[in-house]
Amino acid sequence: MAMTPQQRRRHDDHLSRRAIALDPSGYFLISLDRNAGEIVAEHYSNIINDRGLAADPETGEVLACRGGAPRRPVAVYRGCSAKEVGIRLVEEADPCPVGQLDHALYLGRELQKAEACLESGHDYVQD
Repeated sequence: MAMTPQQRRRHDDHLSRRAIALDPSGYFLISLDRNAGEIVAEHYSNIINDRGLAADPETGEVLACRGGAPRRPVAVYRGCSAKEVGIRLVEEADPCPVGQLDHALYLGRELQKAEACLESGHDYVQD
């Protein structure tokens, strides 16, 4: 039997809480630049410490998910669609800033979600 929309959202929320291996190549903060009509993906460097946590490569301090000290992105990728930003990330960037397939899959999902929000006018919230 097919899931209802509410069941699908609950199931998706459950999957979002699973443990993941962090990408030592860094992480991305995705946002929308509505004035430019673009999706923005900021790439930040990190190291993975011995506890499996993302840490600042300069200080070794664990990176906070929210409210930490401001950091400068290593690179910024922009485009008018998920496809364009994805191409910039994995085909044009040298070296590729994505080091793990599961991270690439996650970024693809998030970029598609960001594009849908850009088109619909809804707020985009990164998972």
